[in-house]
Amino acid sequence: MKFANSILERLFGTKQENDISSSGGELQNPEQMANGELNGEDKEVEDSRAFVPVNQLILPEDHALNQLFQLRREQAGELPYPELLLEGYENMPLEELGRELDRLDAELTSIAVSRLKEAAPPPVLPEETDGVEEEKRMDGEEPEEPEEIPEPELDALPVVFVAGDKMRAWIMVFPPVGQGREADEEMLEKALKEKGVAFGVKEEGLKEFLKRPERYFRLFQAAEGREVVQGKDGYIVDFFSRIDKRQIEVDEFDRVDYTSLNLVQSAAEGDVICEAVPPTNAVPGRTVLDKEIPGRDGKAAALPKGRNTEISEDGSKLLASTSGRVEFSGRSFQIKSMLDVEGNVDYSTGNINFLGDVHIRGDVCSGFSVRSVGNITVDGVVEAGTVEAGGDLIVAKGIVGNKETIVRSHHNIYTKYLDNGIVHVRENLYTDSILHSEVYCDGEIQVISGRGTIVGGTVRAAKGINAKVVGNRSESTTNVMLGGQPCADFERELLLKNIADLEEEMETLERQPESPARTKRMNKVRLDLSVDKMKLGQFNKDMEKAEKKQEVLGKSRLKCGIAYPGTVLTIGEETLHLTQETSSCDGRLVNGEIRLL
Repeated sequence: MKFANSILERLFGTKQENDISSSGGELQNPEQMANGELNGEDKEVEDSRAFVPVNQLILPEDHALNQLFQLRREQAGELPYPELLLEGYENMPLEELGRELDRLDAELTSIAVSRLKEAAPPPVLPEETDGVEEEKRMDGEEPEEPEEIPEPELDALPVVFVAGDKMRAWIMVFPPVGQGREADEEMLEKALKEKGVAFGVKEEGLKEFLKRPERYFRLFQAAEGREVVQGKDGYIVDFFSRIDKRQIEVDEFDRVDYTSLNLVQSAAEGDVICEAVPPTNAVPGRTVLDKEIPGRDGKAAALPKGRNTEISEDGSKLLASTSGRVEFSGRSFQIKSMLDVEGNVDYSTGNINFLGDVHIRGDVCSGFSVRSVGNITVDGVVEAGTVEAGGDLIVAKGIVGNKETIVRSHHNIYTKYLDNGIVHVRENLYTDSILHSEVYCDGEIQVISGRGTIVGGTVRAAKGINAKVVGNRSESTTNVMLGGQPCADFERELLLKNIADLEEEMETLERQPESPARTKRMNKVRLDLSVDKMKLGQFNKDMEKAEKKQEVLGKSRLKCGIAYPGTVLTIGEETLHLTQETSSCDGRLVNGEIRLL
């Protein structure tokens, strides 16, 4: 191999000892770097390369590219180590990145091996010529001088590598050999054109790249495609809330403004309920090979059209087609009719039976009734009358009566106070005070704002009662009953009372003399009595089923700041009479016994 080495010396200059020492000697491979097998300046130089990015290709020591680099370094002196970094792929999944690096390795290996053969052609070995020269000497002829092998001259060679997804292209330039031409713009343009790279070429970056001392044996990102911008789906902007939120807010004076609980969302005809923001179209991408990448356009959002609503002419808005209360049913907005009574419910209006929501700006006067399948809002008071709401009942100033005021709600009741009334609520009751009233509640009773007192009467709650004060210093009898089915018991009591009244009327009619009026009335009473007894039988069955599903009584509790003597606490079948004042009372059923913890 001495002959071959002489050719390399002529091509790249004589290898002096000082050159070897200055360049760090033989090229070290990455394994030697990792194992610390470096000496002198090589170790200092390569210490900075201890961290190898995941997107960098590392070639073995005897790789053709590394051999070419070694030859170039012997010719040009100190050079930066080859850096084959796929810029822009730092965050690519490792499996995909591995495939890209394998492709790069295969492509560079093929070109480097071919170029190494051109830069250092295999010499004619001495043993192949010894026989010819010896024969010439025997014939008395002078042996021919060995033919001088011309120095190879190779121009710089740009190599373009296109990513698998065609979104990036890199360029690496092999240096010239001998008197070959240095890399220039024309070479790079030609290489890119041959690879079909025609979009996103970084022309200014390539010009700057050619001026760098380390322009050889380094990957430079020469072109970058344009990513697809997917279209965004349209969406709905609501101008009315989809959820009714009624939250009890206590001010700094421990008061609740029950008028602020009126969260009825009213809309006039033509009001915009919600608006559809249109989707956006996709912006197509483009590869470095100038091929378009189609994108997905966004989907339009459907307006939640419901009863008494209409879509605007341009299709972007949902409008109220009539005035009323806005409500979201779970799938669509709808406008429910709402009765707005400007004053009191009295002789000027008569009794009210309405299928929608009712808003009374004044009071419900004694002797009148208001029934609605929706919510009822009363800005004033409810006097001795009847109010029944299929939804929530909000009474801003309070409920007052003479044991004839019957108030029912199939959801919640919010009222300033309750005085001498009968209240039947399927869910929860929120108030500042309950005085000498009968309350039946299937949920919780919260009396923690304002005075927060429960005095006199009977208060029943299935899930629990929370109050500041129960009873008073004069030891008024206050019955507190927890658990069970208070509303069902109340309905059953009413049904039994109605049956008893009908039976009594029937006995009275039977003692009367025969007449067409008596016969007609008896038929009517018999029919009503038969229907009520059937209802009672079905009601008893339903109550038995509900009792099996109801919560454990131990979860029902009475919580209050002070409980005065005269308070009678009943949980299930157990009863406790308080004989002394109790603070921070937490009454519950423990092991079949009521305890005040």
